Amino acid sequence: MAKQKKVVAKEQPIILITNDDDITSPGIKALVEAVKDMGRVVVVAPDKPQSGMGHAITIGSPLRMRKMDLFGDIESWQTSGTPVDCVKLAVDKVLHRKPDICLSGINHGANHSINVIYSGTMSAAMEASIEGIPSIGFSMMDYSYEADLTAAKEIVRKIVKSVIKKKLDKHLLLNVNIPGGPLEKIKGIKICKQAYAKYEEEFAERMDPHKKKYYWLTGEFKNFDKSKDTDVWALQNNYVSVVPVQFDLTNYKLKAQLEKANLFK
Repeated sequence: MAKQKKVVAKEQPIILITNDDDITSPGIKALVEAVKDMGRVVVVAPDKPQSGMGHAITIGSPLRMRKMDLFGDIESWQTSGTPVDCVKLAVDKVLHRKPDICLSGINHGANHSINVIYSGTMSAAMEASIEGIPSIGFSMMDYSYEADLTAAKEIVRKIVKSVIKKKLDKHLLLNVNIPGGPLEKIKGIKICKQAYAKYEEEFAERMDPHKKKYYWLTGEFKNFDKSKDTDVWALQNNYVSVVPVQFDLTNYKLKAQLEKANLFK
């Protein structure tokens, strides 16, 4: 009688989900719904909005974490910390291991061009990438809390499925921005570079009811990069932009120039 082959059950990937808009935001709910059948999903996210926090970590006060019941049978925790704190706590205190992939978002509003520097959404993904966890930050070009996230969920599913299946570099870090509107208006997905764009900022000076001055940051977004391979161009033309990001900030071209010039000898 022929020996039967032993069937080994394939272990489900562990998917860590976080964000910067807080654990109750529609964006994180949509992200969970998009990938919940792809593995064991665990949510660890802030208990309040943390937009613009960048790569901040909490060092001067204790962090608190509370188990929540927001996503059915999916394990979820809210923390008093920043998005980066959430990733650190998830690895050390919730999962006790590195997840197979970390997803951050879906952020309400764009994180294209220079926004990647300030974004709590992308900093959470970057922290995971630093730890050797493939990571993706998702944002949508619609700031409304009531935004229709149907198309965004479809894009998330397509991208996450591909990344999980192909098992790319452990430091993979993608910044994904999705146009607003219905799926049929999205022309496709483009691999892009980060546009050279920034906010021309100023502080509006105002008076509070006690006649004391306060300042409110305002500004206008300026795109200085008119090439057609940038994230800003892609989004303006109804494409999903995917920018591969890295945490090594070394300017290698300038490094070579400085070495050649012997400036400091």
